[in-house]
Amino acid sequence: MNHSPRLWTVVGCSLLVASLGAGATACGSGDNNPLSARPYDADDEVAFNQSSGGRPVDPDRPLEVTAKKGDGRITDVSAVDTHGRHLAGELSAKGDRWHSTAPMAAGVRYTVTVGTEDERGAQGQRTLNFETTPAKKVVHIEFGPEAGKYGVGQPLTAELTEPVKDKAARAVIERGLVVESPGNVQGAWHWVDDKKLHFRPKDYWPANTEVSVRSNLEGIKIADGLYGAAAGSLKLEIGDRVEVTTDASSHYLTFKRNGEVINTIPVTTGKPGFSTRNGVKVVLGKQYFVQMRGDTVGIGGSEYYNLPVYYATRVTWSGEYVHAAPWSVGSQGYENVSHGCTGMSTGNAAWFYENISEGDIVRVINSIGDDMDPFGNGYGDWNLDWKEWREGSALLKGTQDGRSPVDAARLRPQV
Repeated sequence: MNHSPRLWTVVGCSLLVASLGAGATACGSGDNNPLSARPYDADDEVAFNQSSGGRPVDPDRPLEVTAKKGDGRITDVSAVDTHGRHLAGELSAKGDRWHSTAPMAAGVRYTVTVGTEDERGAQGQRTLNFETTPAKKVVHIEFGPEAGKYGVGQPLTAELTEPVKDKAARAVIERGLVVESPGNVQGAWHWVDDKKLHFRPKDYWPANTEVSVRSNLEGIKIADGLYGAAAGSLKLEIGDRVEVTTDASSHYLTFKRNGEVINTIPVTTGKPGFSTRNGVKVVLGKQYFVQMRGDTVGIGGSEYYNLPVYYATRVTWSGEYVHAAPWSVGSQGYENVSHGCTGMSTGNAAWFYENISEGDIVRVINSIGDDMDPFGNGYGDWNLDWKEWREGSALLKGTQDGRSPVDAARLRPQV
């Protein structure tokens, strides 16, 4: 049973007495009203299974509070750690015992405040402070990408130092990772492997906003013998909504900013045998100059190349770029002659380079190439539909689509 509603009920009643005065009838009146008095010292009425100020205690040991006297009862228990996190617990129907229902955090100090009530209805209170032993084994979390400004397609990442395979342990981690974004944004974590998670919204991030992520896992038990460590937070600035669509069959690229088409560029994409991947890719970075060699991506023989390339925008780790290709200007807008990259004139590539940013969306359609992998070759996260994405979450897998309390807890609106 959650104690919070009971606590707010008592406070609300006390405030009502103060505002209505002695003549109030809602919560009683007169000097003899037990609720009008300050809580008395209830040290002799309750007992703890932990001692105050002693040696640090094992966080795996449940916290228990019991009423000593048969004529009094416990009305409320609040156990809060160093980081302001409340320990979940349950109070018996008789009010004679409260016990924690979740593991305590490791390496923290708890303040436990117990409210009591005697046979006359007088309110008592007792407070206990104790520390828990530090964890021997912890998992560190590093968020990505680096802080900065990104496009609306940029996923958040979380890298763990220890593998986590168990579904329940993964759920603990997801609950402890807090993403904040303006507006009514629905999002979820997806486990890429045992040590890596990605977070993305159902749709792209709202343009020109801020997104942040932090961990609330310090000291929290993740699995037997494994606890969360302190982690730094991360804040990203999201820019305009830039969406690029390259049609490999029409040989044209369309550049949209905030829903408006602002440029259409003739291009060439991968020729047969080297066809450009279909699907949504997220810009990984930009380089003014790259020396491109065929042998770095396994291309040799008669197809080998070694070319200086300018205005190169990278979209996969395996070497797919949007870049200047002055040697193929005659084919741009007419046929596909590249080894997989999207080529355009130097002037168009310079314009593209100046207007594209890391995290922006570059989508290829109507190519005869393979589909972009969701993971492992850049950010192909958006090639999974929302149902598939949710299946990668330990909290949301198998649940119905739509915004639920679980979804809301994973991504909080900024205020």
